[in-house]
Amino acid sequence: MAHNPDFSHRRSIRIKEYNYADNGAYFVTLCTKNKQCIFADIKQGKIKICALGAIAHNCWLKISEHFPHVILDVFVIMPNHVHGILWLNNSQKPVNEARSFGNIVAGSLSSVIRSYKAAVTKEINYICGQKGTSLVWQRNYYEHIIRDEKALQEIRKYIVENPLNWDKDPEYSLSREILLDLPF
Repeated sequence: MAHNPDFSHRRSIRIKEYNYADNGAYFVTLCTKNKQCIFADIKQGKIKICALGAIAHNCWLKISEHFPHVILDVFVIMPNHVHGILWLNNSQKPVNEARSFGNIVAGSLSSVIRSYKAAVTKEINYICGQKGTSLVWQRNYYEHIIRDEKALQEIRKYIVENPLNWDKDPEYSLSREILLDLPF
């Protein structure tokens, strides 16, 4: 494989000294690859989830089955992204593993998100007859550590109201043209 300087000099978007296996609430956003609108359509603030969005929805609901230390809070499946709040409660086991780039710590937010994205990708690839490279997710994800009750309430409100603001989103006009231009 040829050397790619853009790839080999990637930087993590995580806070360097923060332990993402620590107990607490995390607001996460996962975007589809190239922000393609593959999960849903929104008209007048009402979400109509398609088959691929149903997979993303159902896999989200199963996170706590696979990670008993994770409690689900509000979430929404949007046309080209997923917003949700996850609560980590690792009080059952101490998590003392050192964090380093590329090392996923068991029980951490990264391990949960990685598994979720893999499960969604596997199901979508199966029903679409795809093999190999994922056409579902953008690399990485965005997270915000929720530090207090006020922030928690504001983020919950943002998530719930997100579909109502879809027509103001830059990707809205793209979703109006076609739901998706992928082979599935």
